[in-house]
Amino acid sequence: MTTSSPDTIFHNGRFTTLSKAQPTASAVAIRDGKFVAVGSDAEVLALASSGTRKIDLQGRSALPGLFDNHTHVIRGGLNFNMELRWDGVRSLADALEMLRQQVAITPAPQWVRVVGGFTEHQFVEKRLPTLAEINAIAPDTPVFLLHMYDRALLNAAALRAVGFHRDTPQPPGGEIVRDSQGNPQGLLLAKPNATILYSTLAKGPKLPFEYQVNSTRHFMRELNRLGVTGVIDAGGGSQNYPDDYQVIEELNQQGQITVRLAYNLFTQKPKEEKDDFLQWTQSVKYKQGNDYFRHNGAGEMLVYSAADFEDFRQPRPDMPPQMETELEDVVRVLVQNQWPWRLHATYDETISRALDVFEKVHQETPIDGLNWFFDHAETISDRSIDRIAALGGGIAVQHRMAYQGEYFAERYGHKAIEATPPVKKILEKGVKVSAGTDATRVASYNPWVSLSWMVTGKTVGGMQMYPERNLLDRETALRMWTENVAWFSNEEGARGRIQVGQFADLIVPSKDYFQVPEDEISFLTSDLTVVGGRVVYGAGSFARHDDNPLPPAMPDWSPVRRFGGYGAWGEPDGAGKNSLNPARYRSLAAACGCSSQCGMHGHQHANAWGSQVPASDMQGFFGALGCSCWMS
Repeated sequence: MTTSSPDTIFHNGRFTTLSKAQPTASAVAIRDGKFVAVGSDAEVLALASSGTRKIDLQGRSALPGLFDNHTHVIRGGLNFNMELRWDGVRSLADALEMLRQQVAITPAPQWVRVVGGFTEHQFVEKRLPTLAEINAIAPDTPVFLLHMYDRALLNAAALRAVGFHRDTPQPPGGEIVRDSQGNPQGLLLAKPNATILYSTLAKGPKLPFEYQVNSTRHFMRELNRLGVTGVIDAGGGSQNYPDDYQVIEELNQQGQITVRLAYNLFTQKPKEEKDDFLQWTQSVKYKQGNDYFRHNGAGEMLVYSAADFEDFRQPRPDMPPQMETELEDVVRVLVQNQWPWRLHATYDETISRALDVFEKVHQETPIDGLNWFFDHAETISDRSIDRIAALGGGIAVQHRMAYQGEYFAERYGHKAIEATPPVKKILEKGVKVSAGTDATRVASYNPWVSLSWMVTGKTVGGMQMYPERNLLDRETALRMWTENVAWFSNEEGARGRIQVGQFADLIVPSKDYFQVPEDEISFLTSDLTVVGGRVVYGAGSFARHDDNPLPPAMPDWSPVRRFGGYGAWGEPDGAGKNSLNPARYRSLAAACGCSSQCGMHGHQHANAWGSQVPASDMQGFFGALGCSCWMS
């Protein structure tokens, strides 16, 4: 306890603190952005002075703020106001109606962009829109639709806008699908990398600086609405340092960051990666910044030759022979400058080769105190986990399998997906591990989808991936999103728990996370989000406490104005009606009338995917029995 007067007290709550010494409390006191008292109402309220703000939590449950170990908030913020988000939309019919409404108000030469965060399997129809459907809705307005990092759909107007025609050459590592006359049809495929997808997206108009500032604030508020109080930004393709960091720097200077952000620097130029890091390690000091915006090391891309993109519709890519040499050159620069790093790696084959490099460097200069880690690691082996442990590294997992599990099962079989990634085993081996999203393109930014994935083992389409033995209990999953992430930003002891001395970041979920039925975890939001003692989001009875009012989304045609964000929450009587209420979605799914009705499985397509079958090619196996679930 403290005898000094707190700035704010939250009381009459049911706090899950995640502190072993004091696992529960009913009140907390905050001063200068940190918890100064955690205990009973009587103990904490006794510390109040006449100037202390007191907020009654009305008996509601409260948790530490959620902390995403891998996302792309800086890039996402620059574009959020331009994007029509299908994250969480449960019906393709609703998604197409959203597209129709947005096309009607989007002025030339602007595009309508649906940029990731969803999968066809979340729709009751279990399919993507056809190019004919998109062209019928938008004959003149360019439409760019990115489905994770496997494909993009462009209508005829978008093909004209980006200049794709019969004589456009095929790009390396990608495919422009053409008709019999050689004309682009509007389908771009990643084969095997996504360069064609994001290089095409980059051709679209950008928002002016003032609008990008507004856009980033709205994206942070959307994250606050979902209970996110902190992130580690993993850089990203086409995200240039320092140019694309000016907006977040501006918000930091104005004190308008509402999601604590630690950023990693992502190499910019293939074959010039070492030069990037030589330059940055001289101009950027590790950890420079403050508690709301600071540097966190290198990655997730260290060298392009080590990037094994996660498109499970394609065969696993083999990394080129120069990978080890190029990676070693960069890692030596980082170790010499005491920079930690993160490395994107989907497959164990890539991880094991990278570990060869790390072990070689470690023999000369130890790396076991640098808080370095692998990202993703879906197919990591026991041997690689042990090697990481020996080098003092970590593993940051994300919920990409919740969006791609069906594709992984189709290629590798259901048995192979049971521990992909093997989160339970990593925990049991004592390796540092935490959770995140990899939003905004390959998965949604919604943390509750990730928590649901770890607890239920299901994809967003409903397929059961993991057996009971590989599932996490709710408290362990919550720790993966709170205290566990602190190691990955080198802030252990400073955040992740509701505990005296730690950052005063907390949330009041819309329902009790520990009591809500498992299939409703992904529908949770936050009714009260607090960062550093400041109420950055309040809804319902807590709306009057909100200290973070925002101007409307800019420009005035922004999809954010109408649809809000995840699940089209801004249109509760439209697309949101079928997306925000679990009972409504279950009834909608039961009445599914999709075009691929199957006489063998009815409408239980996702369940059919999860069937135990004696074949690695499930599509071919069931097709032989007359099943039509996966017929195009």
